[in-house]
Amino acid sequence: MAKKSAAAPEKKRVRNPEATREAILKAARTVLSEDGPEGLSVSRVANLAGVNRGTAYQHFATREELLQATADWVANQLISQGIFAEAFDGENTSKLPPKEQPVFETIERVVNFAVENPELGRIWLFGMLGSEDPAGDLFFNRYKKGIETLAQSGAGREDVDPEPLSVIILAGIFLWPVWVQAHAKSKREQAKMTKRFSRELLRLCMYGTLKPQKYPKLVALLKGEE
Repeated sequence: MAKKSAAAPEKKRVRNPEATREAILKAARTVLSEDGPEGLSVSRVANLAGVNRGTAYQHFATREELLQATADWVANQLISQGIFAEAFDGENTSKLPPKEQPVFETIERVVNFAVENPELGRIWLFGMLGSEDPAGDLFFNRYKKGIETLAQSGAGREDVDPEPLSVIILAGIFLWPVWVQAHAKSKREQAKMTKRFSRELLRLCMYGTLKPQKYPKLVALLKGEE
C-alpha cells in the first residue's frame, strides 16, 4: 500500500512593507479625492486598502501622519510630473525661441497634467481649504518661487505680488478639470477645453505677469487666435 505523501509545509506569507504602504497611500488618495480630509481615518483607509487596522497603524500611527504623508506624495507628483516634468511634447513648442519656449511649455504641461489627473487637484484643493498654514504647502511654495524668480529676472513685471497671483492661477488650474469633466464628451473635446484654458492662462501671464515686449512670438501666437 503506497504511503501517503507528507503534507506540504504551509508557505509563509511574504510581506512587502513598501507595497503595503503604497496600497494604504493609494486608498488614502481615493478617500481624500472623494470626501476631503474630514472623511479620512486610518481604519477606513485600511479597510479600503485591504489591510488590517493594526498593520495600517504600524505604517501611520495617527490620522495626521497619514494625511501628511498623502499630502506630501501629491505635492511631489504635482512638482515632478506637473510643473517640472522633464519633457513635454506641446503644440508649437519647437517653433518658439529658446527664451519663450519654457513659458509656453510650463503652462501647457501643468494644465494638461491637471486635466489628466483631476483627483490630484481635488486632493490638493481639499488640503489647502482645511490647512492652518496653506502658505507652507510644498507645491504652493515651489510655484510661488517660480513667479518670484521670473519677476526678478527682468522678463517679468517687478510689481507682481507672487503670493496672491499664485493662489489665483493654481485655484483656476485645479478647478478647470471640473468644467472639463462636466462638458467634454470625448477626448477631442477634452483637448479643446484644455487648450482654451491654457491660452487664457498664457494671456493672463503675458499681460499681467510678464513684459510682453520680451515675448514677441507668444504675443503673435495669442493675436493669431483672436
